[in-house]
Amino acid sequence: MNIDHPAQVQIDALRANVSTSFEESRAMPPQVYTSQEFNKAELEQIFKKDWFCVGRASALAKPGDYVTCDLAEQPVIILRDHDNTLRAMSNVCRHRMSTLLSGRGSAKLIVCPYHAWTYNLDGSLRGAPAMNANKAFCKNQYRLPTIACEEWLGWVFINLNPDAKPVSKELVEVEQLVKGYDMSNYSETFFEEHLWDTNWKILAENFMESYHLPVCHAGTIGGLSKLDEMICPPGRKAFNYHTILKDKSLRIAMAHQDNNRLKGEERRTTYLLAIYPSLLITLTPGYFWYLSLHPKGPSKVHIRFGGGMSSDYKDDKEAQKNLSDLKSLLDQVNIEDKGCTEKVFRGLSSDGAKPGHLSHLERPNFDFAQYLMSRMDSSFKPNFIMED
Repeated sequence: MNIDHPAQVQIDALRANVSTSFEESRAMPPQVYTSQEFNKAELEQIFKKDWFCVGRASALAKPGDYVTCDLAEQPVIILRDHDNTLRAMSNVCRHRMSTLLSGRGSAKLIVCPYHAWTYNLDGSLRGAPAMNANKAFCKNQYRLPTIACEEWLGWVFINLNPDAKPVSKELVEVEQLVKGYDMSNYSETFFEEHLWDTNWKILAENFMESYHLPVCHAGTIGGLSKLDEMICPPGRKAFNYHTILKDKSLRIAMAHQDNNRLKGEERRTTYLLAIYPSLLITLTPGYFWYLSLHPKGPSKVHIRFGGGMSSDYKDDKEAQKNLSDLKSLLDQVNIEDKGCTEKVFRGLSSDGAKPGHLSHLERPNFDFAQYLMSRMDSSFKPNFIMED
C-alpha cells in the first residue's frame, strides 16, 4: 500500500489491530468506521472487486423480472431476459446518461425515462426516437455494458471486477457445510430496503456475533439465547460463521419431517453465515432471512432485507402462518438491532472511544477484520484458514 494513500493512517491502525493473536484481540479502531477516506478505500478495494449479493433468484423468476442496485456508486440492473438467463448490466442510458430503471419490478423492455431510448432485455438498443438526422448514429453500436452475474445456491451475485474467481469456487466450503439444508430451494417471500444511521461494518459485526442477543434483544429473542451453545469456529478466506441451537418451540426452525438429509442435532442447528463482504444469512432447516449491506458513506448503511422458507414446508399451511408470525418478530428484532448499532456508531465517533478486548464469542469479528485488512493491503498475511 502506498504510504501516501489518503486512508493510510486508518489502514495502519487496522494492521496493528489484526497483527495479534485472537486470544489477545480487540475490537477494530474507531477511525475505520468514521473515516471518509477509509470508506472510499472500501468502495475501491472491496465493493468494486468482490462479489455483492442482490438477493434471491426466486425474486427474478420470470422473464422481465428485475432488481436494481448501486454498487460502489455504479448503477446496475439485474434481470432475467427472454431466454431465461440472469443478466447484470449498467443502469445508465448510452445517450444522455440518465439512470433507466429503479427499485424492483417487471418490464418487457428497458425504456429511458428521459428521451425514451429503448433497450431489449439483453441490453441491445431497440429504438431511439428522432435520431435519423444524425448521420453518425448507428443503433447497432449501442448496448448497455454487461457486468459479471452469477447464481449460487439460489443467491444472485454481481461483480464489477472482470477478473474475480467464480462464486462457486470462492464458496465451495459453504456449500459443503450447509448441503443438507438444500439452500437452493428456499424461496423469498418478503423483501424490504432500509437505511440506518450506522456504519455498514458495525451492522455486519452485529450479525456475526450472538454475544449481544441476551441484552440487545431482551424484549424478543434474548431469553431463548444460550451463550454456552454458541459455536464460533475460525473464519475462512471468503466467509465466517457461527452456529446456535434453536429451541424446538419454534417449529419452522426445525427440519421438516420429510427432510431426511439432516441428522441428530443438525435438525435444529442454525447457521449464521457471513459471506464477505456483506451478505449475512440466518439459515435454519426450515426458514431463512438475510441482510445484504452496502455503505452510504461512513455513517449510513443501505440494507436489503429478505427471507422466506424451505420448499420442505411449501405445502404446510400452519408453517405459512408461523412464517407470518416470525416476520413480525424479525421486525421487532430489527428495531432492537437498529437501536444498538446506531448507539455503537455514536459512541465510537466520540473523542473518548477506545476499543476493548473481544470475547471468545466474537471470533467472527476478528476474522472479519482480518478480511478487511487483506483487502486494504495485499501484502498482509491473514490468520484465517486459507482454502483453495
